[in-house]
Amino acid sequence: MNEQDARAAVQSAIGKVAPDVDLAEVDEDARLRQDLELDSLDFLRLVETIDTATGVDIPERDYPEVATVKGLIGYLAAHG
Repeated sequence: MNEQDARAAVQSAIGKVAPDVDLAEVDEDARLRQDLELDSLDFLRLVETIDTATGVDIPERDYPEVATVKGLIGYLAAHG
């Protein structure tokens, strides 16, 4: 998966899990839980949504790597 596909997958997943988030206003350095105000359940739903859409499983040990939008995009590009 290239970075453009990863970015599209992340934006789609965020749109499904947090429809109140204005994706046009989201900076790639935004922290998912703090800046986008995803609680722990929303974060898990985001991870599951990405897994379903892309087939990329994100194990719990890798959650610190995907704490930001940019980190999540990079993770998908590297593992997808």
